[in-house]
Amino acid sequence: MEFRQLNTFITIAKVESFSKAAELLGYSQSAVTVQIRLLEEELGTRLFDRLGKSISLTARGQRFLEQAQHIVKEVSQAKEIAGEEEELCHPLHIGTLESLCFAKLPAVLRHFRTCHPQVPVKITTASPGKLYEMLEQNQLDFIYLLDRPRHSKNWLKVMEQKEPIVFVTSPGYWGSRSRRVWVADLQKDPFFLTEKNENYRRELDIFLEAQSLELTLALEIGNTEFIIRLLKENGGISYLPFFAVRESLQKGELMALNAPELRTVMCQQIFVHKNKWMSREMEEGIERIREGC
Repeated sequence: MEFRQLNTFITIAKVESFSKAAELLGYSQSAVTVQIRLLEEELGTRLFDRLGKSISLTARGQRFLEQAQHIVKEVSQAKEIAGEEEELCHPLHIGTLESLCFAKLPAVLRHFRTCHPQVPVKITTASPGKLYEMLEQNQLDFIYLLDRPRHSKNWLKVMEQKEPIVFVTSPGYWGSRSRRVWVADLQKDPFFLTEKNENYRRELDIFLEAQSLELTLALEIGNTEFIIRLLKENGGISYLPFFAVRESLQKGELMALNAPELRTVMCQQIFVHKNKWMSREMEEGIERIREGC
């Protein structure tokens, strides 16, 4: 029994597809098929039921999955302990939201470039739903996102910090109007908003629908840095996480509006899959994010 066979078996079980597993692992589909056939022959049992193009674990396959995950985790831990005195050098793959990437991760990248230059860091930005899916399929080391408090039996939450979502505009655009506002009074102002799959945007849409309100949408884009630039240069209003606009607020380039009827608080959260061995590179990345929050 080889380590790569166990890893291939676990990946197939997660994605429920031989072809997808082959793509993720960089093997040909025939190589994946051979690995599983040899593993089944050695164990003397069938691990997968194959019905047409769909596959599923057999009862024995499900029991073996738990053991395989434990073995892979223990082997990874043993390798990590053996190399504890060595310089950090293994790849680190972080999944996050675009807004967090721009606001929070440059400092993390600078730290690795300065202190651990041999660590190749990759950052993938996607919607929360896609990030959760990639975490389940072991495509990411950990995910860092903004969402309502989330929990899963398959994940370990290693950080949670509350984050308010605020209405922001530029002082030049807002003028002498009161900062205390009712959302209904903002319907004629141009809004620059993130796309609907952003969680805090969804919270705003739910509120608007409940109140039978409709805002004037001037632009919809996922890039929060671009939205902030538009606010500074063209006026208008947006609804963004406080961390994304903190610096602009401190400089007086933007101002926050007080809308007491809508006080959304979400959480910055970091999740690791429970079967993922926590490498020193992962620990270092998570610690740097914590320090920046």
